[in-house]
Amino acid sequence: MAKQIFINLPVRDLPKAMAFYTAIGAVNNPQFTDETAACMVFSDTIFVMLLTHDKWRVFTQKPITDTHASGALMLALSCDDRAAVDTMAETASRHGGKADVNPSQDLGFMYSRSFEDPDGHVWEPLFLDAAQLPPQP
Repeated sequence: MAKQIFINLPVRDLPKAMAFYTAIGAVNNPQFTDETAACMVFSDTIFVMLLTHDKWRVFTQKPITDTHASGALMLALSCDDRAAVDTMAETASRHGGKADVNPSQDLGFMYSRSFEDPDGHVWEPLFLDAAQLPPQP
Protein backbone atom coordinates (compact mmCIF):
# COMPACT_ATOMS: atom_id res chain seq x y z
CA MET A 1 0.00 0.00 0.00
CA ALA A 2 1.30 3.45 -0.89
CA LYS A 3 2.02 5.79 1.99
CA GLN A 4 -0.53 8.57 2.34
CA ILE A 5 -0.20 11.97 3.95
CA PHE A 6 -2.98 13.74 5.83
CA ILE A 7 -2.13 17.39 6.41
CA ASN A 8 -4.19 18.90 9.23
CA LEU A 9 -4.69 22.67 9.08
CA PRO A 10 -6.65 24.89 11.48
CA VAL A 11 -8.98 27.28 9.64
CA ARG A 12 -11.12 30.19 10.83
CA ASP A 13 -13.93 29.83 8.27
CA LEU A 14 -14.49 26.25 7.12
CA PRO A 15 -16.80 27.00 4.13
CA LYS A 16 -14.39 29.69 2.88
CA ALA A 17 -11.41 27.34 3.26
CA MET A 18 -13.27 24.56 1.44
CA ALA A 19 -14.09 26.90 -1.44
CA PHE A 20 -10.44 28.01 -1.63
CA TYR A 21 -9.07 24.46 -1.74
CA THR A 22 -11.68 23.44 -4.30
CA ALA A 23 -10.59 26.37 -6.49
CA ILE A 24 -6.93 25.27 -6.42
CA GLY A 25 -7.78 21.71 -7.42
CA ALA A 26 -8.73 19.68 -4.34
CA VAL A 27 -11.95 17.66 -4.21
CA ASN A 28 -14.02 17.32 -1.05
CA ASN A 29 -14.52 13.84 0.40
CA PRO A 30 -17.92 14.09 2.13
CA GLN A 31 -17.28 10.87 4.10
CA PHE A 32 -14.85 12.80 6.30
CA THR A 33 -16.55 16.19 6.27
CA ASP A 34 -18.96 17.77 8.72
CA GLU A 35 -19.51 21.21 10.26
CA THR A 36 -16.17 20.98 12.11
CA ALA A 37 -13.84 19.46 9.51
CA ALA A 38 -13.44 18.84 5.80
CA CYS A 39 -11.29 16.35 3.95
CA MET A 40 -9.91 17.88 0.75
CA VAL A 41 -8.27 15.43 -1.64
CA PHE A 42 -5.43 16.35 -4.01
CA SER A 43 -4.62 12.78 -5.06
CA ASP A 44 -4.88 9.17 -3.93
CA THR A 45 -2.09 9.89 -1.46
CA ILE A 46 -2.46 13.57 -0.50
CA PHE A 47 -5.26 14.76 1.79
CA VAL A 48 -5.73 18.09 3.55
CA MET A 49 -7.92 18.06 6.63
CA LEU A 50 -9.35 21.51 7.28
CA LEU A 51 -10.27 21.78 10.95
CA THR A 52 -12.20 24.53 12.70
CA HIS A 53 -10.29 25.98 15.63
CA ASP A 54 -12.57 24.14 18.08
CA LYS A 55 -11.95 20.84 16.28
CA TRP A 56 -8.19 21.52 16.16
CA ARG A 57 -8.18 21.89 19.96
CA VAL A 58 -9.55 18.34 20.31
CA PHE A 59 -6.20 17.04 18.99
CA THR A 60 -3.70 19.37 20.68
CA GLN A 61 -3.45 21.82 23.54
CA LYS A 62 -0.79 23.84 21.70
CA PRO A 63 -1.96 27.32 20.74
CA ILE A 64 -2.86 27.94 17.12
CA THR A 65 -0.12 29.96 15.45
CA ASP A 66 -1.03 33.15 13.60
CA THR A 67 0.42 31.99 10.29
CA HIS A 68 -0.13 35.43 8.78
CA ALA A 69 2.48 36.74 11.23
CA SER A 70 4.90 33.83 11.60
CA GLY A 71 5.94 30.78 9.65
CA ALA A 72 5.35 27.28 10.88
CA LEU A 73 5.84 25.24 7.73
CA MET A 74 5.77 25.41 3.96
CA LEU A 75 3.98 22.71 1.99
CA ALA A 76 5.37 21.86 -1.45
CA LEU A 77 3.00 20.28 -3.95
CA SER A 78 4.17 18.90 -7.28
CA CYS A 79 2.51 20.05 -10.49
CA ASP A 80 2.53 18.55 -13.99
CA ASP A 81 4.28 21.50 -15.65
CA ARG A 82 5.31 25.14 -15.27
CA ALA A 83 1.94 26.37 -16.49
CA ALA A 84 0.19 24.39 -13.75
CA VAL A 85 2.44 26.06 -11.15
CA ASP A 86 1.45 29.49 -12.47
CA THR A 87 -2.22 28.54 -12.66
CA MET A 88 -2.31 27.31 -9.08
CA ALA A 89 -0.59 30.43 -7.68
CA GLU A 90 -2.77 32.79 -9.70
CA THR A 91 -5.96 30.87 -8.84
CA ALA A 92 -5.03 31.03 -5.16
CA SER A 93 -4.71 34.79 -5.43
CA ARG A 94 -8.12 35.15 -7.09
CA HIS A 95 -9.85 33.02 -4.43
CA GLY A 96 -8.83 34.64 -1.17
CA GLY A 97 -5.17 33.67 -0.98
CA LYS A 98 -2.04 35.69 -1.57
CA ALA A 99 0.34 34.72 -4.39
CA ASP A 100 4.11 34.94 -4.34
CA VAL A 101 4.61 35.38 -0.60
CA ASN A 102 8.12 34.02 -1.17
CA PRO A 103 10.31 34.67 -4.21
CA SER A 104 9.67 32.35 -7.14
CA GLN A 105 12.47 30.00 -8.15
CA ASP A 106 13.51 29.06 -11.66
CA LEU A 107 16.49 26.73 -11.58
CA GLY A 108 15.89 25.31 -15.05
CA PHE A 109 15.19 21.81 -13.76
CA MET A 110 12.83 23.14 -11.07
CA TYR A 111 10.28 25.95 -11.14
CA SER A 112 8.25 27.03 -8.13
CA ARG A 113 6.06 29.81 -6.79
CA SER A 114 4.30 30.21 -3.48
CA PHE A 115 1.00 31.34 -2.02
CA GLU A 116 -0.80 31.68 1.29
CA ASP A 117 -4.25 30.24 1.79
CA PRO A 118 -6.84 32.48 3.52
CA ASP A 119 -5.52 31.34 6.92
CA GLY A 120 -1.88 32.10 6.09
CA HIS A 121 -0.68 28.54 5.48
CA VAL A 122 2.09 28.69 2.86
CA TRP A 123 2.05 26.37 -0.15
CA GLU A 124 4.70 26.02 -2.83
CA PRO A 125 3.50 24.53 -6.11
CA LEU A 126 6.50 23.25 -8.05
CA PHE A 127 7.43 21.52 -11.27
CA LEU A 128 10.51 19.34 -11.33
CA ASP A 129 11.82 18.25 -14.74
CA ALA A 130 14.05 15.26 -13.96
CA ALA A 131 15.43 15.29 -17.53
CA GLN A 132 16.92 18.72 -16.81
CA LEU A 133 18.60 17.80 -13.52
CA PRO A 134 22.30 18.66 -13.46
CA PRO A 135 24.58 15.60 -13.66
CA GLN A 136 25.79 14.15 -10.37
CA PRO A 137 29.53 14.67 -9.71
